[in-house]
Amino acid sequence: MKKILLSVSLLLSLAGFVSAQHRSCAAEEILQQQLRDNPSMRQEVERIMQHTEQFIERGGAQDRLVVTIPVVVHVVYYNSTQNVGDAQIASQIDVLNADFRRLNADAGNTPSAWQGIAADCEVNFCMAQQDPSGSPTNGIVRVQTTVNGFSTNDNVKFSSSGGSNIWNRDRYLNIWVCNLSSGLLGYAQFPGGPANTDGVVIDFQAFGTNGTAQAPFNLGRTATHEVGHWLNCYHIWGDDGTSCSGTDQVGDTPNQADENYGCPVFPVISCTNGPNGDMFMNYMDYTDDGCMNVFTTGQKNRMQALFASGGFRFPLTTSIGCQTPSGCGTPGSLAATNVTQTSATLSWGGVSGATSYNLQWKLNTSSTWTTVSGLTANTYNLAGLAAGTTYNFQVQAVCGSSTSTYSAPVSFTTTSGGGGGCTDQYEPNNTRNTAKSIPLNTSFTAQIKTATDVDWYKFGNTATQKHFKLELTTLPFDYDLKLFRNNTLVAVSENLGTVDEIIVYNNGPVSTAYFAQIYGYNGAFSGSQCYTFIVRRSASPYRTDGTTDGPEEVLELPVVFENAGFGIFPNPAFSLVTVAVPMENEADVQVTVMDPAGKVAFQQNARMSKGDNQMNFDVNSLPNGVYFVQVRNGETIKTRKMVVQR
Repeated sequence: MKKILLSVSLLLSLAGFVSAQHRSCAAEEILQQQLRDNPSMRQEVERIMQHTEQFIERGGAQDRLVVTIPVVVHVVYYNSTQNVGDAQIASQIDVLNADFRRLNADAGNTPSAWQGIAADCEVNFCMAQQDPSGSPTNGIVRVQTTVNGFSTNDNVKFSSSGGSNIWNRDRYLNIWVCNLSSGLLGYAQFPGGPANTDGVVIDFQAFGTNGTAQAPFNLGRTATHEVGHWLNCYHIWGDDGTSCSGTDQVGDTPNQADENYGCPVFPVISCTNGPNGDMFMNYMDYTDDGCMNVFTTGQKNRMQALFASGGFRFPLTTSIGCQTPSGCGTPGSLAATNVTQTSATLSWGGVSGATSYNLQWKLNTSSTWTTVSGLTANTYNLAGLAAGTTYNFQVQAVCGSSTSTYSAPVSFTTTSGGGGGCTDQYEPNNTRNTAKSIPLNTSFTAQIKTATDVDWYKFGNTATQKHFKLELTTLPFDYDLKLFRNNTLVAVSENLGTVDEIIVYNNGPVSTAYFAQIYGYNGAFSGSQCYTFIVRRSASPYRTDGTTDGPEEVLELPVVFENAGFGIFPNPAFSLVTVAVPMENEADVQVTVMDPAGKVAFQQNARMSKGDNQMNFDVNSLPNGVYFVQVRNGETIKTRKMVVQR
C-alpha cells in the first residue's frame, strides 16, 4: 500500500487477547514513548528509510544470496508450564523457514490475483550453534524467573529485571518466549532501536505449533508477523484507523482501511480497493494463524534492503553463529584495570572447555608481540611498563589439542610520570562525596588521568550573586561537563571532540552545594595533558552568548517558527547560527545540536526569561550536512532540521 503520505514507526507491538480470539495493537503509544526516551532514534529510522528507498530504486532484491540468520531463543519461565520444550522451539523455526521462503503448505490459499507477487523472501533461520564467546550451544537459553507476567517494557530482555540478557544483535536474532500479561501475543522492535533490546518477544501460548501453543494462534504465525516487523515490514493497513490515508510503505499491497480479524471470506473490499479488496491473508495483517499465508515482493525488498551493503542488519550476513565451533571459543570481555605508570592488571572472560590461555602484548607502535603462555587464571599482572605509554594486548584460549583465534586487541595507557608538567592540586576527587571546593572566578588546570577518572568540584552562590558560567577549555580529548545542585542534574554540556564546554546557569536557587563533574566521553583521558576549568559567578545574569554586559550583536534576519515553537536563522547556516526561543515563563532550557546519528555536536543550558531569548552557536567546526536542533523545556521537547552549507 503506497501513498504520498508516509508514516515513521519505530516499534510495533502485536497485542492479542486470546480470550477475545483476535489481535490488537498499541503501536502508536509505544512509538511516542520510544521517541520521548531517545529522540535520536528518529534520525536512524530516517536513514534506514532512505537506504531502503535507494535499494528499491536500484531494482530491489535481484540475484541475491539467501541470508541465513542465527537465532537464540531465551525461554524465561515462571513455572514448568511456561518452560516450552525443545520440540516446540524447533517447530517455530520450521514455520519461520517455511513462511519466509514461500514453502508454507498453505501457499496455495493465496488468491490467484496475488500469486504473481507472492514472494520467497530468501531469508532462512537456524538455531545458533555457537554463543557470543564461540562456545558450542543449542541456541536455547533457559532462565527461571520470579516474574509471572511481562509487558512491553522490555524487562524480559534484562537479567536484572527477571529476564535474559540479549546476545549481540549483529550476530543473532533474539527471540524471548515468556508469559506476556494482559493477553499479549508478542511484540517486536523495528530496525533502528536500541542495541540492548533488539529482537522479538512471543507469549509461550502463541509460539510454535505444539506444546503450549493454543488455537487460533497455534501455527507459529505470531512469530512470523513479529519477525516481519523486525525485518522492517509495517502493518498492511498503515495504522491510520479507518481513514485510508496511512501506508505500509510497500507499493504492491492494496490500500486497506483497517486491520482484519479471524478468517474473512475473500474478497473484503475497503478504501475502494475492489475487485480483490484487502490482502487480509498477508502475514502483516491481524487475521488468525490459519488465514495468513503470504509476503509480497515489495515486502521482500524492504527486508533485503537491510542486508545490502550499508543496511542496518548487514552485519548478520557475516555472522558465524550457525557454524559449529571449531572446539575452542575466543575469549571476550578484555579489560585493563589498576593501571599505574609501570603496570596493569589484564583480564578476560572465561571460555568453556579452556585448559589455559595465551596472552600477547606489545607497544601500540610496535609490530612485534610478546607472548605469555600457559596462563590458567583469567587475569595477568603485566609489569615493567613505561609511563604515559599506550599498549595493546590480546588473548587466545587453549582447549586440549585445539586453540581459538586471538581476540581483538584491546588498548590501555599507563599513567604519566610527574603529571606531564600539569599541576593537579585537587586529587583525589573521583566522587561527589570527595568533591573539592574551588575558588570562584579563578582558572586552574587538572587532569583526567585514566579511563575511569572523574573530577568533582564544589562551589556555591549567594542571594546577591546567583548566576554561574562554567568554562572547560584546552581539552586534550573529548571531555564533557555536568552541573549538579545537590543530587539534581541541572545542566549538561557535551560538545563533540575538543570543543570548549560551556554552561550558563542563571538565577539558580541559593545553595552551597553546587557540583561540577568533568569526565571523558567514552573513557577518553590523558595522563600527560591538562584541561583548564573556571567557574565564574556574577550579580548580573549571563546572556546566552556568555557575557554579562555590552551590546549583543543580533543578525537582522527573519525568524520562521513554524510548528516547532522556536526559530533558527540563518538556515542553511554558514558560520554562526542563532536559535530563538520564545518563553511564556522563566525556566531552565537546554538547546542541543545533533548530527544525523544522534551524536551531540553542541549543547547549551540556560535559565531563559519570559519573552524572546536567543542562543548563538559557532558551527565553523561542523562539516556540511544535515543536523537536528532540539530545544528541551521541562518535559516539552521540540526538534527542527538545520543545514550547514558553505
